[in-house]
Amino acid sequence: MAPRERTQTQRKRPGGPAGAIKRRNCFFCKDKIVEVDYKNITQLRRYISEKGKIRSRRITGACRRHQVQIAQAVKRAREMALLPYVAEGSEERSGGRRDRGDRGDRDRGDR
Repeated sequence: MAPRERTQTQRKRPGGPAGAIKRRNCFFCKDKIVEVDYKNITQLRRYISEKGKIRSRRITGACRRHQVQIAQAVKRAREMALLPYVAEGSEERSGGRRDRGDRGDRDRGDR
């Protein structure tokens, strides 16, 4: 038996030149900032979501080295009470969930 010959057709991969994503450069590398300052809260707020979570590198555009420094700076700023751990009023927004203490007397009723 003769080996099969492969056809020379190339498959197009999705996300080629037509769907190119704009590469975001690291803000700290652009300004040649060596270390992220935990006391600069206005700068750190850019890297925290509305809920208080640290945003990922994919969203912020920070490089790996500076993203680690951002996470450490946010942790330190939270410990020093410069940044909140969660968003204010987050209890009211949670909606569907409730504590076990909110059940009332219906579970303990006379049977």
